[in-house]
Amino acid sequence: MIDWLTGDWTGALALLIGTIVVLMGVGMPVALAFLAANVLGAWVFMGGERGVTAMLNNGVGALTTFALVPIPLFLLMGEIFFHTGLGNRMFNGIDRLLGRVPGRLSYVTVLGGTGFSTLSGSSMGSTALLGSLMVPEMEARGYKRHMSIGPILGTGGLAIIIPPSALAVLLATLARIDVGALLIAGVVPGLILAGLYVATIWIQTKRDPHAAPAYDVDPMGWGARLGLLVRDVVPMVGVMVVIVALMIAGVVTPSEAAAFGALGVLILAAAFRCLTWEACKRSVAGALRVTLMAYLIVFGSATFSQLLAFSGASRGLIDWATGFDLAPLAMLGVMFAVLLLLGMFMEQISIMLLTVPIFFPLAATLGFDPVWFALIMLLALEISFTTPPFGLLLFVMKGVAPPGTTMREIYLAAMPFIGCSLVLVGLLVAFPWLALR
Repeated sequence: MIDWLTGDWTGALALLIGTIVVLMGVGMPVALAFLAANVLGAWVFMGGERGVTAMLNNGVGALTTFALVPIPLFLLMGEIFFHTGLGNRMFNGIDRLLGRVPGRLSYVTVLGGTGFSTLSGSSMGSTALLGSLMVPEMEARGYKRHMSIGPILGTGGLAIIIPPSALAVLLATLARIDVGALLIAGVVPGLILAGLYVATIWIQTKRDPHAAPAYDVDPMGWGARLGLLVRDVVPMVGVMVVIVALMIAGVVTPSEAAAFGALGVLILAAAFRCLTWEACKRSVAGALRVTLMAYLIVFGSATFSQLLAFSGASRGLIDWATGFDLAPLAMLGVMFAVLLLLGMFMEQISIMLLTVPIFFPLAATLGFDPVWFALIMLLALEISFTTPPFGLLLFVMKGVAPPGTTMREIYLAAMPFIGCSLVLVGLLVAFPWLALR
């Protein structure tokens, strides 16, 4: 048995993946399941206790990289943005500025929800928040289900690629690619996807005006509109725009941009007199909780990648996959399909932990640019979360949707926005320069 495990790459892969699947199946947290599999793999493939010690040292070394600094700072930005009420100010400001625009709450959900989701780094948390906050409001205004649920499910796809995206920083760190390059690569595709979402909502309101009926709002003069824009919208959006612009211009690194962003949100909260001690405690606790999980993921991924390489599983799997003589785009389609399938059962960070050590070496063999492939992977991860019948966000939405909402309604609401993301993937495949400038 031991000879088979150590003498053939299939045995090594079966041991590592099998251990993870079994431990996850019995309810162990993903990060701990990977850590346990890594300890077992190091014992078998790297020489017992000495191998485990070497594995732990290598994992600790992976946590000391400077590229991880943006993660807690971007998460802190999002937590402060939420707990101080700055997010609600932005939502309400955009809502009042749009006036009697048909479907305006759907637009508000896309624009405001993307800002929050981008900073929070958690699609599931953002979906739960927006679902409980916006859907009842739209239901009360007479919106049909697809106009209230669809945009919320769509915001995750936008948030995951528009900087500052904590998930993009984590993927870049795991894949050992330039963090700033990946963040900047998401700007133009993110704007294209936002345009596709807006066009989708506009078409839906044109086809069925009763899907999002207009309702009376207090009239506002141009002076009042300008004041509202400057006071409640521009400062919040401005923080994100400024840190992205500074990164694109090369003035700051991603770590410095994250620090300036967190400082900027703190200053805004103080200026609006909503920076309370309780909000600070909740923000730090929320950011710390997610950061610790992310660091456990990085630790597990670093050691998992080394074990795959040391045991020969990485090389064997790549040789096996390329042995089918598929065209690079066909192989990309296979990897994309695998990500969609995994997204029906696993959380995004868990999928990255499992697939990055395998997919990125394979992508390099196929000649794909690593930044471009990382962007495709981010989109695949988000699409998988909303893919019927088992996408996890669909069930999160079911949990917070109004009573009587059926899964069929949620599926139908998600489909147009999934289509928008697939159109963007097609555009990136056809025109890679959209992400590589």
